[in-house]
Amino acid sequence: QERFQDIQTMNHMFAAILPHTPKAYYRVALMHFFFIMGVLFSSWAIRIPDIKSALALSDIELGGILFGAPVGQLLAIAPTAWLVGHIGSRRSITLGMCVMPTALVTLAVAPDRLWLFAALVFFGFSNNMLNISLNAQAVGVEFLYRRSIMGTFHGMWSVGAVIGGVIGAVAAPVGIAPLPHFGAIFLLSILTLVMLRTAIMPRDVRSAAQKKEKASIRPDLYIILLGIIAFGSFATEGALYDWSAVYFAQVVQVQESLVRVGYVACLSAMVVGRLVADTLVNRYSVVPVLQISGASIAAGLTLALLSPTLATATIGFALTGFGMASVVPLCFSLAGKSSKISPQAAISLVASIGYFGLLASPPVVGMLSEWLTLRWALSPMIVIGVSIIFLTAVLKRLHA
Repeated sequence: QERFQDIQTMNHMFAAILPHTPKAYYRVALMHFFFIMGVLFSSWAIRIPDIKSALALSDIELGGILFGAPVGQLLAIAPTAWLVGHIGSRRSITLGMCVMPTALVTLAVAPDRLWLFAALVFFGFSNNMLNISLNAQAVGVEFLYRRSIMGTFHGMWSVGAVIGGVIGAVAAPVGIAPLPHFGAIFLLSILTLVMLRTAIMPRDVRSAAQKKEKASIRPDLYIILLGIIAFGSFATEGALYDWSAVYFAQVVQVQESLVRVGYVACLSAMVVGRLVADTLVNRYSVVPVLQISGASIAAGLTLALLSPTLATATIGFALTGFGMASVVPLCFSLAGKSSKISPQAAISLVASIGYFGLLASPPVVGMLSEWLTLRWALSPMIVIGVSIIFLTAVLKRLHA
């Protein structure tokens, strides 16, 4: 009887703003879109060496050009928050699923350095536009479920990134050029959109509720603190993505065929971490999971830096990847549930602060490695892991 009354209460809450479509449809559709975003992102990343060779770019030139993507990501934050707020996440997702595959194709046809830089700004802009739109929608779907499901969505992004990387790793050696490769991914993306567009949740549930509550547009300390925690996780991700292979080559001193083992271990552990995150959150709540994540980051990097052998460094990087897995999805989820600011604005603010970590971390590690050593340059990431533990405790008090 109580369960029936709960169902009646939920139906009454959402009947005015949602069609009679099972909420599972929204979840499944969103998982596919996160998956496609991961495929799109990794399809570009895996073909960087081919495009570098085609344009005869030096390492320094490529490094400068690659800066275009994070610039585009930062430029997308404010416009996307405005867009989602005015037209809703459903239309924003539809637009993003058209724009990001188009941006991927422009990378393949770049005739010179300037075009490639501009195309990367476009690609980074479209990637973050789709990212914010999907996360705003995910907060609404999670609200319908009344339990944590955000980790599953981000886990599907990671799965898509792995699949996209495998496709690229197969396509490149057999001589498939980037243009037909990216063209096929473009068609896959558009086909997914056509098939699942009607299964996107039509209105943003949380936004509708907050309009009634007249939520403030000013960020509070709670949102800023979530951004700082996301900053730490993003900074660790940026450092490991860009420097893990160099660390294995210079410090661990493995043979060429094994220099990417740490990166693969980190990424694989992130996939596992994101797929089990929801189960952990639903059982233990958000705060313990974030604190375990911080401890895993600190312990993993401590192991990898203090004992730079193939086995221990690989295990250390895997622990770090597992720790990073849940932090950003949970920060986005908590931000989207704020009662003081709209989901798209909250997620955009957390993303704004967080992405600066992704942008600044790799060059900072490079500078520190020149002055000190790479081991010392990566050691601040241990402090970040410890900081996440204590900042999460502060977050709990603010939310109480």
